[in-house]
Amino acid sequence: MSGLWRHRPRWLAGALVLAVAGMAGAATFAPPADSSQQQVLHGEQVYVRCQACHALAQDRVGPHHCGLLGRRAGSVPGFAYSQAMKDSRITWDEKTLDQFLSGPLKTMPGTSMTYDGVPDAKDRADLIAYLRHANESAQCRPSSSAAQR
Repeated sequence: MSGLWRHRPRWLAGALVLAVAGMAGAATFAPPADSSQQQVLHGEQVYVRCQACHALAQDRVGPHHCGLLGRRAGSVPGFAYSQAMKDSRITWDEKTLDQFLSGPLKTMPGTSMTYDGVPDAKDRADLIAYLRHANESAQCRPSSSAAQR
């Protein structure tokens, strides 16, 4: 027997150890399975705080949130906004919403939104991800009868 084949059991065992270690190392550095889904689910949990005044598809004490991203602040027809909100000239995007949600009363003095905000940056990011995702949901899509009006 040649030298390599005579030591085959040790050689195979070493190769298996290296292969398993390589797979374990790859798993350690892999991103979590669908982290965006986890972010949206956490954002939905954060949104529960908003539901005292807001809903996705209908106005309540606060305006509806379907279509929020890309919408100009103070622009939902028929909703009674504060003058500060109407005059803000803000268009809601990830950056402006994050800033506003960090402290609504400090960001926009005179707003009628009296909620202190969402102090945790991850909570805000996940909430915004949820709002972006929810906007694509059936709840936020106009019904065929509404589209015909």
